[in-house]
Amino acid sequence: MLVDEAGGGAGPAPDAAAGPSFLCDAMLGGLSRWLRGAGYDATFEHGIDDGELVRLAQRTGRVLLSSDAGVFARRPLRTAAVRGLYVPRGLRPMEQAGFVLRELGLPVRDPRCMACGGALAAAPKDTVRGAVPAMVVERYDEFWRCERCGKVLWKGSHWEGIVAGVATAAAGAAIGVGAGAAVGAGAAVGAGAAVGAGAAALAPAPGGRKPSP
Repeated sequence: MLVDEAGGGAGPAPDAAAGPSFLCDAMLGGLSRWLRGAGYDATFEHGIDDGELVRLAQRTGRVLLSSDAGVFARRPLRTAAVRGLYVPRGLRPMEQAGFVLRELGLPVRDPRCMACGGALAAAPKDTVRGAVPAMVVERYDEFWRCERCGKVLWKGSHWEGIVAGVATAAAGAAIGVGAGAAVGAGAAVGAGAAVGAGAAALAPAPGGRKPSP
């Protein structure tokens, strides 16, 4: 798992060849980083209203992840024009990632850029000199460069903790959420799960209210 980085950024764009890509709402910024660590292109939009969030998901083809039950009452999600998954509140970001992976039947893949979600390509050591601190070049032998934003990454000091966290998330450990939160009508994402419109499994809040924080 690549957790240290250097470089500058650019706007994210989905990569259809790399499995489903995700758009997280304002409540799920931490989830977007864990999904990148698990190998999926995920972006996070802060301060965007629900209508624009849904329109952005429709324009980009990303799977919308939200902890706001009201979002799923919008027409694009009810008609499967936008695919989405309700993520229950009260979970830590690592647990949210485990929930998404499990509900959509997604495996852990090679990590992506933790800053923007772009794909990583191996970068020979001599090509990163000047882009990372000299002590890092001396200490590490393997480097990767994000194909989207150009950041240089390496296996930093938090590598073991992140790897263990992704493995725990994938196994669904310590996540007390049952199956059945996928919503959809035939739009398959990953192995054996659908997201989109009309499924009764949209984890409704008690009494028709939005879940409490």
